[in-house]
Amino acid sequence: MLKDTTSATTINAFSFTDSFSTTKTVEKVAEANLPTEFGEFRIAGYKSLISDEEFVCVFKGDFNENTAIPVRIHSQCLTGDVFHSTKCDCGQQLQSAMKTIEKEGRGVIVYQHQEGRGIGIINKIRAYALQDKGADTIEANLRLGFDVDSREYEQCVEILCDFGIRKVKAMSNNPDKLRAMRNGGLEIVERVAIEFKPSKNTQKYLSVKKFQMGHILNLVS
Repeated sequence: MLKDTTSATTINAFSFTDSFSTTKTVEKVAEANLPTEFGEFRIAGYKSLISDEEFVCVFKGDFNENTAIPVRIHSQCLTGDVFHSTKCDCGQQLQSAMKTIEKEGRGVIVYQHQEGRGIGIINKIRAYALQDKGADTIEANLRLGFDVDSREYEQCVEILCDFGIRKVKAMSNNPDKLRAMRNGGLEIVERVAIEFKPSKNTQKYLSVKKFQMGHILNLVS
């Protein structure tokens, strides 16, 4: 993982609003210990009060409004997170975030169930089939009749605020997630780049993210 030396310039480019909603739309419904290969964590389950969406948080340590906390909003990637697919870097990002939280002794990962940029696992497999024939990730989604990226992050940010967090070290390359944090009232003290050298299998995938979706990827040329 790389620390972003240009984070101040990047973050300040995002719009900020003081008029974010204060209406509660998520509720914590369960919490337990979670020992992992990376260390001892806690796990909590949240449910949306306005949809059937559920969220999982893996976290560690104590939080307060004055300390910048390492956080990551991680979109579910069954193929990468569970089956260790090499088509993407999602699993690597998740593991890297957990290692960072363990090292710092505090932090939160909000795991949202919006597989395939919001299209679901079955349609993601259909998109994979189109990618096998030469389509990139954007083309595949569009051919299936979906938006390029239909994910929403407002409730993820609300969950972070529910932990009492106000200042964050954002482990993300995605400007949409950073913007959602800012618009949700969080102060991004630092953006921590969470990227890896492109491989044969990820080069096209990461290039689309950088050059077509605006992700901040310094290792992609």
